[in-house]
Amino acid sequence: MLVWRGMVPNIQFSRGNFFKHLPASTPTSICCPCNIISTGTLFTTRALRSSYFESLASHQKDQVHLYVDTLLQWNQRMNLTAVTEVNEVMERHIEDSLAIIPPMRSSYASHCNDSVDSINLVDVGSGAGLPGLILAIACPDWKVTLLESMNKRCVFLENAIGLAGLSNVRVVRGRAENLGQDLCFREKFDVAVARAVAEMRILAEYCLPLVRVGGLFVAAKGHDPQEEVRNAERAIQMMGSSLLQLSSVESHSPYGQRTAIICLKDRPTPRKYPRDPGVPAKAPL
Repeated sequence: MLVWRGMVPNIQFSRGNFFKHLPASTPTSICCPCNIISTGTLFTTRALRSSYFESLASHQKDQVHLYVDTLLQWNQRMNLTAVTEVNEVMERHIEDSLAIIPPMRSSYASHCNDSVDSINLVDVGSGAGLPGLILAIACPDWKVTLLESMNKRCVFLENAIGLAGLSNVRVVRGRAENLGQDLCFREKFDVAVARAVAEMRILAEYCLPLVRVGGLFVAAKGHDPQEEVRNAERAIQMMGSSLLQLSSVESHSPYGQRTAIICLKDRPTPRKYPRDPGVPAKAPL
């Protein structure tokens, strides 16, 4: 059973080339100057280095610090992250999570015919709440669902949400394969995001059934995901989607950048997807 927190009224819940070039536009929230580059067969946008965290309001920075302190405290008792130093968490996790906001907002404003200020977003395989909980702090008008299958991580997420005083986040314990077939969740979200969960062929089947037609799927990947994306073309198309852009954002990862892979949901996902739990990972499309 899950409940929206804080000032929101309590609502209970019962549980080939298909590449399209998307020009970058000026983000309306977190500052992120962009320029267009071309890398062979794929068009990408590259976000120039800046501190996304420093663009937050003071109370949002306080919420992030509360989250980081809670993460590191709980990490002493359970495996939430391999990163154990505050500065490294800020650089590797917080900045990386915030970095996907500008390209996501730009793509949503250009292609989804709806306001970027009231997005209903699901973070699939949220784990320690990255990026979903950080997105909820940075974008308080968004409704964010953290989807996580492990109970102990859900307990951590509930605790972190409470300490940060967030009212726009809910935690759902479950598997993406099951929720993707549940009419309470299937094609109900404007945006699905995933970070450090699985390869793109698998992620497409996890995430896209949850996204409404006309919504976005955003996968946070490493510095050079083009081969992985090409291998996932068929899976992405089978889920009713097409690729909009690969947006390279500067980060503190070993290669100095990460990539936001952004897909647009063009049509409904066939009813047989997602397949039974475990099948997408064992037999990727």
